[in-house]
Amino acid sequence: MQFVGSQSTCFNPLTPILTMKLHITALVLALGSTAVFAGPTCNVPEEKWMKEADFKTGLEKQGYQIRTFKVSKGKCYEIYGFDKAGKKVEIYFDPATGAEMERK
Repeated sequence: MQFVGSQSTCFNPLTPILTMKLHITALVLALGSTAVFAGPTCNVPEEKWMKEADFKTGLEKQGYQIRTFKVSKGKCYEIYGFDKAGKKVEIYFDPATGAEMERK
């Protein structure tokens, strides 16, 4: 028998489990996606780094147009700009040797 205006308040024992699975899946996806956007790590003591100005000058002599130059979270030099062909680049460099670590 159903009364007018009554709502079913049955407890579904699977609801907490499904909710937990949904939260775990969302967490895994969120954490996994950060690895995709992370750059390389440069484990070099700062006293061994090339001077930023000298490094930038060297890149400009190679034909790069630097729009943004910064130190990445992984302690690498990171540039955003254009190469000598005019192609947009994002490049990570070892701050001590100047070696290219990753290009996106």
